[in-house]
Amino acid sequence: MTELTPIRFVETDIEKIASHTGRVAVFVDPEGRLDAGARRVNKLTKGALARLVEGQKFAKSKPGDALTLAYPTGMAAEAVDVIHLPRKASVEDARKAGASLAKLRGEADALLLAAGMRRVAEVAFGLAMRDYSYEKQKSEPKSRKGAVEIMCSKPDEATETAAPLLAVAEGAFLTRDLVSAPANVLTTTTFAEQLLALKKVGVKVQVLDEEELAKLGMRTLLSVGQGSDSPSKVVVMEWNGGAKADRPLALIGKGVVFDTGGISLKPAGGMEDMTMDMGGAGVVAGTMKALALRKAKANVVGLVGLVENMPSGTAIRPGDVIKSMKGDTVEVINTDAEGRLVLCDVMWYAQERFKPAGMIDLATLTGAIIIGLGHENAGVFSNDDTLCDAFLKAAKAEGEGAWRMPLGQAYDEQLKSNIADMKNVGGRPAGSITAAQFLKRFVKDETPWIHLDIAGVASVKADTTLAPKGATGWGVAALNRLVADMFEKA
Repeated sequence: MTELTPIRFVETDIEKIASHTGRVAVFVDPEGRLDAGARRVNKLTKGALARLVEGQKFAKSKPGDALTLAYPTGMAAEAVDVIHLPRKASVEDARKAGASLAKLRGEADALLLAAGMRRVAEVAFGLAMRDYSYEKQKSEPKSRKGAVEIMCSKPDEATETAAPLLAVAEGAFLTRDLVSAPANVLTTTTFAEQLLALKKVGVKVQVLDEEELAKLGMRTLLSVGQGSDSPSKVVVMEWNGGAKADRPLALIGKGVVFDTGGISLKPAGGMEDMTMDMGGAGVVAGTMKALALRKAKANVVGLVGLVENMPSGTAIRPGDVIKSMKGDTVEVINTDAEGRLVLCDVMWYAQERFKPAGMIDLATLTGAIIIGLGHENAGVFSNDDTLCDAFLKAAKAEGEGAWRMPLGQAYDEQLKSNIADMKNVGGRPAGSITAAQFLKRFVKDETPWIHLDIAGVASVKADTTLAPKGATGWGVAALNRLVADMFEKA
């Protein structure tokens, strides 16, 4: 897995500033006040820092923005980065400040002068999250960047505060690595192997093969993968950090390692992006790792359905009727609406086996959600206001865009079939909603449930605040916070 940048919190020692040979960062509030570290930098640079802070560029900058003094006279450093950040910065601005530093520092070691800063752990989190690149498939991968040392007034306290945040970053990195991997590397088999590695951090992992899935009656899931040489699998991950009697939260992920559309073949243009169609399973994996690393005091189970959707002589056809594990029959109108066929069996299995206190499924499910919400928000569908409101609050707190979408009987009517209990698509109108309505049929009345359509946010074409373009790791932070807010007991 791509490793996080090493970050260490230490006592402030202004005597070390002059001799640091990498980059040095100082934090200056909107009024231009300099703390002890910044004053030392200003003295060493013969007033250059003060001149920059008094200038128009700093005045026009926003909280979290960075300006640079390159090769400062009087210092061994290659640059001094000046971060505009209020003393009582918001979490969002502190994370943005860390991300700004990550983008600037290149391969160099960095020394951050953060004496007295309130949000120093959030700065570290923003830096760690943004300092990512996927190098595994390059013949000459870049070496990991240098270390980061943060001088602050209470390093032990900062280290303790940062630890659970950096656990989230590690989980997000796992998600990004999985989503970024090409389909010839991340097959259903190698995906399962990577999830088995979570045993090292205390997650209980079980892999169900095709024979076991057939015995369970997971026919809709198996139908998606029957055109591929890659064997379909379901991986069950359990983190038991709560009381034995506590019912778990169930996280369900769509893990289509490559989606051609099957017989309903996708256009060639852009099909290479379908390596990310396992994004939901990637988020579940990353969340489970984050919870385990920070020793969350909650019971959470993650289940992912791993399949490959390929056209072949054995592939499922439009017009086929498949019986789900629940017992409902599905007329397959479009084989490219395969994710819901995977999820419905795994969701039913999760409820039958674990009797969860709540269930959240994640999937890069529909292009329609991108038309509706773009790449700024995931679509949120739910049968339970309490669980939904808690998730939306968690997503907002973590800066991960999420927007609630409607459900209703009128949308459900679009799924009527003349020959089976339902169709797998409801036509073009409200495509993301009818997909959610399909999944809702596999949610028991007593189960609080959320469906997250992450097609627009799992991988993006432009940089975000905390991630370079490509896989984002969206959802790991929000789900981790939801567990902390709603399912952990003090």
